[in-house]
Amino acid sequence: MTAFSLSRRAALLGAALFLAACGGRGELGAQRGELGDFRLGHTIVVADEATRGPASRPAEPEEWEEALTGAIERQFGRYDGGSFYHIAVALQGYVLAIPGIPLVAAPRSFAIIGVTVWDDAAGTKINETPHRIVVFESLSGETMLGSGLTQSAEQQMENLSRNAARMIERWMASNPDWFAPRPDASVEGDEGLAEEALEADTLAEG
Repeated sequence: MTAFSLSRRAALLGAALFLAACGGRGELGAQRGELGDFRLGHTIVVADEATRGPASRPAEPEEWEEALTGAIERQFGRYDGGSFYHIAVALQGYVLAIPGIPLVAAPRSFAIIGVTVWDDAAGTKINETPHRIVVFESLSGETMLGSGLTQSAEQQMENLSRNAARMIERWMASNPDWFAPRPDASVEGDEGLAEEALEADTLAEG
């Protein structure tokens, strides 16, 4: 084995260890001021019609429903407003990566979901057509080498569900007119929350 090969392997190992140290469940970040007086009501997740993609590990609909429900309730449970909104999610398709060749043909896990938000007070859907989101697993010391080699199907679902909840929150925050303003909200306060949330997103993505 050449010195170059050894050096390259050492660099890759170092990168993997660094990413592993930076990985984990992560912080939820600041509440988004754009969601106003939001409080999570019901979380409805259905996965019984999801399509399993090629070269994917199998997973039961109930497993997906539990993982997504838990992640959404964790992400949105920190909002303590006085106006209730419900989040409905339909899992449309997924791939839970199987073992591949690290750094060459290591497949990546992903999920496709459709999201609808309901206004409890009005008793109506806010968005008539479900918003489609494609969710990929986070890069970490484990997934860098292929999550099929390093994670169980349950861990892959947890990773994807956590990212799905964050992406749902980000999408909802891009539509601030959907949500009732907080009674005690100030323009300065909302701007501060929005800046903190943006900074948290930037750090998480980095």
